[in-house]
Amino acid sequence: MASNHLYLVDGSSYIFRAYHRLPPLTNTRGEPVGAVYGFTTMLWKLVEELNRDESPTHLAVILDASSKTFRNDLYDKYKAHRPPPPEDLVPQFPIIRQAVRAFSVPCIEEMGLEADDIIACYAEAALKQGWQVTIVSSDKDLMQLIQPGLDLLDTMNNRRIDRDYVIEKFGVPPEQLGEVLALMGDSVDNVPGVPGVGPKTASELIRTYGSLEAVLAAAPEIKKPKLRENLIAHADNARLSRELVRLVCDSPLPEPLDDLKLKGIPPEPLKAFLADQGFRSLLTKLGGDIPPPPAAPEPSEADDPPFNHDDYVCVTDEATLDSWIAEGFSAGVIAVDTETDSVDATRAALVGVSLATAPGRACYIPIGHGGDGLLSEAPKQLPRDLVLAKLRPLLEDEATLKIGHNLKYDLIVLRRAGVDVTPYDDTMLLSYALDAGRNGHGMDELCNLHLKHCPVAFKDVCGTGKSQITFDKAPLDRATCYAAEDADVTLRLWRRLKPRLAREGLARVYEMVDRPLVPVIAETERAGIKVDREELARLSGDYAREIMRLEGEIHALAGRPFTIGSPKQLGEVLYGQMGLAGGKKGKTGAHSTDVNELERLAAEGAPIARLVLDWRQLSKLKSTYTDALQTQINPETDRVHTSFSLAVAQTGRLSSTDPNLQNIPIRTELGRRIRDAFVAEPGHVILAADYSQIELRIAAHMADVPALKQAFADGADIHNLTAQELFGEVNRDTRGRAKTINFAILYGISAFGLAGRLGCDRGEAQAIIDRYFDRFPGIRNYIAETLNGARETGYVTTLFGRRTHFPNLTSKNMNERMGSERAAINAPIQGTSADIIKRAMTRMIPALAAAGLDGTRMLLQVHDELVFEVPEADVDRASTVIRTVMEGAAEPAISLSVPLGVGIGTGASWGAAH
Repeated sequence: MASNHLYLVDGSSYIFRAYHRLPPLTNTRGEPVGAVYGFTTMLWKLVEELNRDESPTHLAVILDASSKTFRNDLYDKYKAHRPPPPEDLVPQFPIIRQAVRAFSVPCIEEMGLEADDIIACYAEAALKQGWQVTIVSSDKDLMQLIQPGLDLLDTMNNRRIDRDYVIEKFGVPPEQLGEVLALMGDSVDNVPGVPGVGPKTASELIRTYGSLEAVLAAAPEIKKPKLRENLIAHADNARLSRELVRLVCDSPLPEPLDDLKLKGIPPEPLKAFLADQGFRSLLTKLGGDIPPPPAAPEPSEADDPPFNHDDYVCVTDEATLDSWIAEGFSAGVIAVDTETDSVDATRAALVGVSLATAPGRACYIPIGHGGDGLLSEAPKQLPRDLVLAKLRPLLEDEATLKIGHNLKYDLIVLRRAGVDVTPYDDTMLLSYALDAGRNGHGMDELCNLHLKHCPVAFKDVCGTGKSQITFDKAPLDRATCYAAEDADVTLRLWRRLKPRLAREGLARVYEMVDRPLVPVIAETERAGIKVDREELARLSGDYAREIMRLEGEIHALAGRPFTIGSPKQLGEVLYGQMGLAGGKKGKTGAHSTDVNELERLAAEGAPIARLVLDWRQLSKLKSTYTDALQTQINPETDRVHTSFSLAVAQTGRLSSTDPNLQNIPIRTELGRRIRDAFVAEPGHVILAADYSQIELRIAAHMADVPALKQAFADGADIHNLTAQELFGEVNRDTRGRAKTINFAILYGISAFGLAGRLGCDRGEAQAIIDRYFDRFPGIRNYIAETLNGARETGYVTTLFGRRTHFPNLTSKNMNERMGSERAAINAPIQGTSADIIKRAMTRMIPALAAAGLDGTRMLLQVHDELVFEVPEADVDRASTVIRTVMEGAAEPAISLSVPLGVGIGTGASWGAAH
């Protein structure tokens, strides 16, 4: 007979998570029930998943009965800074108790004890009887209980918390965690601890000396004077803190263990509760129905006070900081922004943090400002470590939703400072999900658009040009106006944008694709990729010599030297001096020397045009990559850290800047050589995993083209198939033309455009397009239906529901309108491809961790390719996991009718992996 397995749910954390994750809701009587609804769905999901996967035998939800416990008798200031719960949450507590009982699950609370103590008592009693115990919580205090037979389940991050996790996070095993917690204190619960002792110092002390008492006994011998003084002066507080964090394990159980036995969920009590509260969607799961509840009101501009910089607070003392932190916990939803001395998040020093707890209610906490000159003193500000130690519980609290704008940057900066922000929303990505193609998603533009306010500009704080200063030199009054306003604007934008997601049907793509990607991209940027500086220098030298050779040949053909990089001088040589036939002209009347014109001249037999094109390519490779990359190597990591933009490309694709690693040309040998300079660390290899023809596969699915779907299912060469269908034979020439046609058709190319690519006349190109549509009518129907839908709605949609808007579809300008039509044809396909690789990235890190491949790091995303650094011994296992994740990335949300193929290569460099 299987042993008993008791699950103890930390109900308080569930309640606050539910309250802060959902908008305000009311039941049929007008009572607030947003937290009740969220709590009910979370508990239901937990019970269902446990019954399916874990088969618990006993379960109970544990709640706090009152705010006053025996700890208040020990220390009257215990939890004194914690604000009362929000007014609209208080009446929901008794309804939540009803919800638990509606599931026929015990709901246990006890006066004088906290929920953590009750959990500890039940855990101890169950372990003594040989039961397994799982505590559903991620509370660090409860981690003290971990031992053989007992673990924690963090449902927010879907992970088990065991002994190894505690050691990794706190540096000590669970049985010593209480000693660490006593030393570091807890600003949330007002456990005093020892001033100046944070988690790192506390764990180091306990590892060195073994216990709190041993640390205090050795305090006079500790070499660091400030630490020594604080340990001696605050020894009594440390001992008091140890008692405050110690969990009660021997109190009588309010209900016998056997009464916690799971007996299933009788439907009638639950159905009656759901009907009474008006929870229509949940009731439907039980086969019932009720009238839909009234919609919750949406915040309007009239709800928010006007912007007033005088109301913003510069926090420079500890009491004020504590007050703002308490206010943040009370608000439950806060905006967060960081200020630094650099735009490079992987190098930037943290200068300050701003918070907003309500519209118009914001502060700036400076921690890294210096004087603006050699003789000026740094302004008054709190110590960096103190501020971070106090902010960490708030920023990591799972019951407090953090709002950021382009939060990826802040996550990297704060992670480098030892803070992991969770949970979160990102207003930039909210705007991107809602309005891609309508407007940009920068904070200033959104502030003007949605809030009708022009925020303080960075140049107004730090200047411009040669006189520009970094933010750490900015005066605190101007820095506060700028930084606090950023947080204020972010919170106001969230109040406008978040309610639109559900109403406009866009929550799916935001929650399934965009939002989960933020910490993944942040970690990818932090990882960076190693670059061989010597190889880059060699390439720069090779390119320089080739550039000089080309310059000599160009000048010889021109008959004189001139500045090849000057369009004016080049035009004078080509069209004036050499008398070549000019094509299009610019606004000034001068003939164009752009790439299209030079390609035309080269095709017409002008060798100088081809030499200029080669010169331009080499000059760009040298300046943009081989020279620039050497200066962009981070001296701390010896790696290059690109920045991925999550809300720039209209179709949902990521883009790369500083440096741009997505546009390294790979069609020429000279361009491919640059990838050889991206190398693996010793003992590792670079692994490149590339989706094979993913856009053609998605097109075959979306357009429902049987011939293409069958070809992909059979693993056939799709370009050979197209060549056979269009030209009746397959050879190198027809396959090359078919490949061009396959991709060009998906971009809505015109006969004129295809003629240019194939080097044929317009009539032949049109005949090829017609023949293509005859062979694959599904593609023609897809294009027609996509354009018709886009003209009616103004947008197109990916398979995951991402919308891309095309305002110029109705433009009177023919070029604008036709350009929008071509983009609208391709956007659902390219956008779906982008969504799939984003989902693959989001799933990759946990999949690698689950397989024990923690040494494998994801370094880059380049179009349809993911690049990893893998220990040599793990290549085979990592390849299997990576391929499995990528091939299944669309599911279960989307079931494609064609398989996703993934090609994997490895080598000492990125170039060798291809």
